[in-house]
Amino acid sequence: MKAILCLDGGSSSLKYAAYRLSERGDDLEPMAAAQAAASSDASEALTQALAQVGLDTAKSFVAVGHRIVFGGPRLVEPTRADTNVLHELEGFVAIEPLHLRAELDLVYAAQRCLPSAVQVLCFDTAFHRRSPAIAKKLPLPRDIDPLIERYGFHGLSYEYVLSTLPHNAKRTVIAHLGSGASLCAVDNGAPVDSTMGFSTLGGLMMGTRPGDLDPGVLLRLLQDGYDLESLSDFLYRRCGLIGVSAGCADMKALLDKAGANAQAREAVELFVYQLVKHLGSMIAVLGGLERLVFTGGIGENAPAIRAAACLPLRYLGVSLDEAANAQNARIISAADSLVPVMVVPTNENLAIARHTARLLQPSIEKGL
Repeated sequence: MKAILCLDGGSSSLKYAAYRLSERGDDLEPMAAAQAAASSDASEALTQALAQVGLDTAKSFVAVGHRIVFGGPRLVEPTRADTNVLHELEGFVAIEPLHLRAELDLVYAAQRCLPSAVQVLCFDTAFHRRSPAIAKKLPLPRDIDPLIERYGFHGLSYEYVLSTLPHNAKRTVIAHLGSGASLCAVDNGAPVDSTMGFSTLGGLMMGTRPGDLDPGVLLRLLQDGYDLESLSDFLYRRCGLIGVSAGCADMKALLDKAGANAQAREAVELFVYQLVKHLGSMIAVLGGLERLVFTGGIGENAPAIRAAACLPLRYLGVSLDEAANAQNARIISAADSLVPVMVVPTNENLAIARHTARLLQPSIEKGL
């Protein structure tokens, strides 16, 4: 038996999934999916995951597919991890410290724990590299570091969601709403724009990140005594829902408390306001809206947020079926809605597994 292990270690805990490969390497069968216990040590977290899938299964892994949040301008396709690629990614850790350090540590741990398995790196930014050049450009002087441009993130999620939609995915906005959140405008299956830009800090308000900020705010914080390290911690861990609510980053808990807690209520209201404002920008670049899709932990499980976000879109003919929305149904728009509204559970691990299987397939077919 040949199998693929998929790893997402960019958060406080390790998420993983295992898939059995067909003999030809062109089909995938789910075997296991779980979230290993939180650990600050990548080797320990991976050891826990391997113990959960079982020793016999672990011996069958021919490849490990890794979610890598940032690939920079050059790494735009899934690729095998080698010394040069890993060295290049190490240079990007300062750009994306919240995720990339932990993800690279997990790659090194997998190389040690599963030395015979091929390590395949799948990049969240790769999906967005097909966006128009103007959407990737920032209004900065031409002599600025060329690395500084808009990249977009959550690409593996958007890619998976698109694979579940009809092929005529014209003028579609996908809302990936979770602890990290972004929107992506898609036309004819191709990315047009996204709310996240150079880093995972921009765009929508998130669990602990602020989303878009006036650069003057950052200048003021520097004047108030923040240095690079404290400012990074502030932006990645102390803003967004957790900052506005004074301590809670969990949308479900905030919704439960909103009726009696003014700070929780304001955090929810600001999240919805920012979401609607950015939805408007994505609809504008598409020149209209023919499908709206919600995904991610909040997008899939928070009917109140979906309803509040769709209410201002009535001018476009968006109308929800309240019962379907309350049940998190796949189609939540009313029968007379001019725009279909959907809920699609994302599966980034399956997107990773598909990329990994495609990269391996020529070798499998040759019997290597």
